[in-house]
Amino acid sequence: MKKLLINIGKKSKIAFSNSLNSTKKNRVLEDYVKLIKKNKKVILRENFKDIKNAERKKLKENLIKRLYLNEKKILDIVDSIKKIIKLKDPTNVILERWKRPNGLNITKVSIPIGVIGVIYESRPNVTSDVASLCFKSGNPVILKGGSESYYSNFILSKLFRRALKKNKVDENFVQSINTRKRAAVDILLTKMNKFIDVIIPRGGKSLVNKVQTLSTIPTIGHLEGVCHTYVDKDANPKFAENIVYNAKLRNTAICGATETILLHEKIIKKFGISIIKKLQNNGCRIIGDNKIKKIYNHKIKKASYRDWSKEYLSSVVSIKSVKNLDEAIEHINKFGTMHTDCIITQNKKSAEKFLNKVKSSIAMHNTSTQFADGGEFGFGGEVGISTSSLPPRGPVGLKQLVSYKYQVTSNGKTRK
Repeated sequence: MKKLLINIGKKSKIAFSNSLNSTKKNRVLEDYVKLIKKNKKVILRENFKDIKNAERKKLKENLIKRLYLNEKKILDIVDSIKKIIKLKDPTNVILERWKRPNGLNITKVSIPIGVIGVIYESRPNVTSDVASLCFKSGNPVILKGGSESYYSNFILSKLFRRALKKNKVDENFVQSINTRKRAAVDILLTKMNKFIDVIIPRGGKSLVNKVQTLSTIPTIGHLEGVCHTYVDKDANPKFAENIVYNAKLRNTAICGATETILLHEKIIKKFGISIIKKLQNNGCRIIGDNKIKKIYNHKIKKASYRDWSKEYLSSVVSIKSVKNLDEAIEHINKFGTMHTDCIITQNKKSAEKFLNKVKSSIAMHNTSTQFADGGEFGFGGEVGISTSSLPPRGPVGLKQLVSYKYQVTSNGKTRK
């Protein structure tokens, strides 16, 4: 296994030595789109194998939902790649340029990061999105998808390699580790630092913790999405009801879904109850604190301390009452994962304070947390949502997948 992975790493480094222009990159991606369309039935057949395996293993319904592909989802994959094609190549861009009194001419230029290793779970569209984003930004990528999406990941990466070969580009710009053995991840994290420049984990808390604990390679952290929506005392009731409903139930299986709702105590009886009722009437299970349970007479489960840190990824939500904006911010900064958090209010000062004080990589005002997505940000797609304190933060798209260098010239200057 170790020998196999090191060989993959060596091939990636060789691929990285080949520079590509924007035209060539876009041709490869255009051919990838054609191959996906042409092989739609094959992709669905391979995905069906994964679904059946998942059902046999009795995976949770929300995980199977993330795994499942149909014709519409394949069209979404195609649309995502088309958006990436239209975006400007982020490499070899002059970011800054200045002249120093000492006679130095300094130019800051964007460059690819290098070989990127991505470890992810469940969703097959991550394979196509990540491969396309890394390739367009000039970075060879080594993909290690979850065992539950083994067949789907394999066919999508195989089609990309065919598009590379057709355009006489090194196929090893995109490589996939096709094994279900867990030891592969350990080797990737601990024995590949000579070949991989950065690791991006995209998955739940256990995966991210493992990567951050074991990795000898720098990481861009994508922690779970314990996202909050806080309904302020100055919230518009209609806004609040619509936004909360969408933030929780539009798609419960994505990391941008709201998992905890904070209600200002002054609005619970006024319109907080109608928010809860709408969620419950649409199949959402409510877990509430003592005040919510007391005011809302329907049977709901009492929240425990652990519930404030849970990412449900299903039709379950924790609801807590808060006395004021400060308590809401304090709760979010304590229990959140620095992913995406929102305030619903008509008070501009409260909104400004919230946006400045929460530690989230994405802070929102009167907006559904479901917009926490690289595509919605105009990035064409995303490798993940970075929840690290250091950059990049938020959706990691094309522009976040580059580094930079300083190019310095002078007229023969020497330092005194």
